[in-house]
Amino acid sequence: MNILIYLSNSIIPLIIFLIVGFGILQKVSVFDSFVEGAKDGFLTVYKIMPTLIGLMIGVGIFRQSGTLSGLANLLRPITDLFHFPGELVPLVVVKMFSSSAATGLLLDIYKEFGTDSYLGLLASILMSCSETIFYTMSIYFVTAEVRKSRYTLAGALFATLGGIVGSVFLMKWMI
Repeated sequence: MNILIYLSNSIIPLIIFLIVGFGILQKVSVFDSFVEGAKDGFLTVYKIMPTLIGLMIGVGIFRQSGTLSGLANLLRPITDLFHFPGELVPLVVVKMFSSSAATGLLLDIYKEFGTDSYLGLLASILMSCSETIFYTMSIYFVTAEVRKSRYTLAGALFATLGGIVGSVFLMKWMI
């Protein structure tokens, strides 16, 4: 076990050493390349910052206004039909926009129902079986300057639905 801890603690410095060493062997100005890459990264962050701020504000307003609980109550007949707990609807909706906000909701679920409860376990599986669709699409498409997304949103929503259904089946199988 100690060898794994030593290996995990030394892998990042080893990779950095190998990259710098390879650059020196190739006669590349390693520091200048690093500075150029950092500059490009900063420009990318600058381009996506308005999108990030808009998403964070929107999710915060959505969560604090009580709209999520209203949406859960509105969808309760449908979720009951599919044996999906209505308490997890806000988690699923928020996860499509922000993983950190969804993590906050997950912690709320843990506090209210417990980590080992049916809802706690299902929420954990849901978090790992879904993606931040709108966040990911906005960041990647803004960065790559993609104007036509074609079927990306439909495919991502279908995959999320598949993750939700798979999570429920997995929980039914586990209990």
